[in-house]
Amino acid sequence: MAFKMKFLRTYLSAAVLAIATAISGWSSTASAALTNDFDQLNASQIVAQMGAGWNLGNQLEASNNGTPSETAWGNPVITQALIQKVKAAGFKTIRIPVSYLNLIGSAPNYTINSTWMNRIKTVVDYAYNEGLTVIINIHGDGYNSVVGSWLLVNSGDQTTIKAKYQKVWQQIANTFVNYDERLIFESMNEEFDGTYGTPNTAYYANLNAYNQIFVDTVRQTGGNNSARWLLIPGWNTNIDYTVGNYGFVMPTDQYRSTAIPSTEKRIMLSVHYYSPWDFAGEESGNITQWGATAANASKKSTWGQEDYLESQMKSVYDKFVSQGYPAVIGEFGSIDKTAYDSTNNTYRAAFAKAIAATAKKYSSVPVYWDNGYNGQHGFGLFNRSTYAVTQQGIIDAIMSGIGNTTANNSTITPSIASFDKKTANQADIAVTMTLNGNTLSGIKNGSATLVSGTDYAISGNTVTIKKSYLAAQAVGTTNLTFDFSAGSDPILAISIVDTSVTVALPGAFTASGTSGNASATLTWTASSGAASYKVERATGSGAYTTIASNLTSLTYTDTTAVNGTLYNYRVVASNTAGSTNSNVVTLTPAGTTTTGSFKIQMYSGNTTASSNTIAPRVKIVNTGTTSLNLSTVKLRYYYTIDANITQAFWYDWASVGSSNVTGSFVTMATPKSGADTYFEIGFASAAGSLAPGAAAEIQIRISRTDWSNYTQSGDYSFSPTGTSYVDWTKMTGYVNGALQWGIEP
Repeated sequence: MAFKMKFLRTYLSAAVLAIATAISGWSSTASAALTNDFDQLNASQIVAQMGAGWNLGNQLEASNNGTPSETAWGNPVITQALIQKVKAAGFKTIRIPVSYLNLIGSAPNYTINSTWMNRIKTVVDYAYNEGLTVIINIHGDGYNSVVGSWLLVNSGDQTTIKAKYQKVWQQIANTFVNYDERLIFESMNEEFDGTYGTPNTAYYANLNAYNQIFVDTVRQTGGNNSARWLLIPGWNTNIDYTVGNYGFVMPTDQYRSTAIPSTEKRIMLSVHYYSPWDFAGEESGNITQWGATAANASKKSTWGQEDYLESQMKSVYDKFVSQGYPAVIGEFGSIDKTAYDSTNNTYRAAFAKAIAATAKKYSSVPVYWDNGYNGQHGFGLFNRSTYAVTQQGIIDAIMSGIGNTTANNSTITPSIASFDKKTANQADIAVTMTLNGNTLSGIKNGSATLVSGTDYAISGNTVTIKKSYLAAQAVGTTNLTFDFSAGSDPILAISIVDTSVTVALPGAFTASGTSGNASATLTWTASSGAASYKVERATGSGAYTTIASNLTSLTYTDTTAVNGTLYNYRVVASNTAGSTNSNVVTLTPAGTTTTGSFKIQMYSGNTTASSNTIAPRVKIVNTGTTSLNLSTVKLRYYYTIDANITQAFWYDWASVGSSNVTGSFVTMATPKSGADTYFEIGFASAAGSLAPGAAAEIQIRISRTDWSNYTQSGDYSFSPTGTSYVDWTKMTGYVNGALQWGIEP
């Protein structure tokens, strides 16, 4: 998430045009006219239409070992009812992140798996058919950390990447060519080389080239694609690296429809906003409050408050929006830290409202990031299984900030009900409406409209759903949408059961597993009568949490496991009668310990769980048969920084001389459990060499400049019990950049 030599525009455009032309062989004229339902909306009109948006996160971009799957990261299958609930909450735009990864075929056609493309289209239709604006992109394919990724700015084979990228977008664009202006294509997501810092200029040029290929490819598929709005990100969707002089080039739009007025643009800018990260995303209880109303200054970040938000949004406005390029804040939000601070949701709501209001002030579209997870460290606003709203306060804050009002919304009571198909137990369901000046236009079950007088009856403000209608519904959940003349349309979720049919619990079954490098693979025998399976995981003796659900296969690989951590897994088989657990499978993932010309021994000089000092005692031992030139060696100690505060280090003593040892703090591109930072130890040439069998010792102290405490417990390289040197594979060592010792987190 949010967190450069400059190429001449004419040179870049010409180069990318040459590539795109060579790949496609197309002419510069977009073919086919716009459909009659396509509205030509200018910048202010499209922003108004999009309103406030919501991300269907951790679903179609989720993957397992390089294969996209909407349930791979623990969320249930996407339904029309969920989208209806999001619409009813007041959101007008839904962003649908999508990964393709290993579901793209081989060269030269790079054909997208048809089943996957059809599923993407189905989910898009869920939102599109509700009248919402929809954004789709290429999401996980651009992350160095994702298995199967290929859209990598730092790859050496850019020719192949660009050819593949062009073919993929050509297929996506052709699939949706007849959709009207409410469908927006976003070229990619947080595209960067995985390094948080000043962008590499050559890599930024590759990103610019991708954006230009995207625009040219979509436009040349013709029809509505020649005029629809296209969304373009800069480096990692970072505002500073997009508006500043770091190398971003807005693509040209030379193939767009001649029906677009010459004074108007049809390209939008994508940025993300998670500042300050220690409040918005850091999984700790250090910073839990935000903004001018924060009651506890020690729980509030030292930066990233209202003034910073204002300056960031204004910089986007000044550079792009004022020139006709609307901005979409494609992701924003903050995680749930109420486990640390019961008032946290108040500040999460204040944060969301401020972003929505400031986005509106600067003619931008705010789109909240929802990953489907509710509870500690989750971004969820809805329960995706029951469709219940879980964070009404944050939703209300967003709507208030954007200027939407819920005052004229109609409501229904109850919103959840149950019905038993067993004849003796059948009963009508009465629903009370609070109309707020509106009228009921109808009731829908998906796309089917219920018949008034037959399926339901109205008396005053009471609607009675007839048992004859309910008895005809399948066992499961039936979602009835109450369509009112104005405002949102509430949903009545009815659980349909049939107690006249005896269903046995799923049968007993057995699970087994194997550990891998940062992974664990489970397999299990079939459970008789099971409709689906889910996988639960507990760390050590901790509580179980669901990591995958709605599985129908008999195997699952957990790719979020951390090497060296003991996990207990169990598989749960379910049907309408209930669930049956498998046996517990205990696994400890581990990477291959790399051993080369030396080894690292370590113990912690300070074993206090919470302390203002980290004090590794490190020994490097030459295990080879030749001398080891220390100036070629780097050692890494991994830990979590816990707060965005400047750090300092000291070498209290080193056998090669403290002045001959160097050090630096490095923020990891992809944080891991127990590690988001490492301290890298290096050696000056004056440190000399280690003879075979010889060792060098270094005593280190690390602290924050304000002397506030670190939480060492759980840090990857920390040893809480050792008091003397032992071989320590949780520190890594390198010679000329090549791993020689240890297991990287």
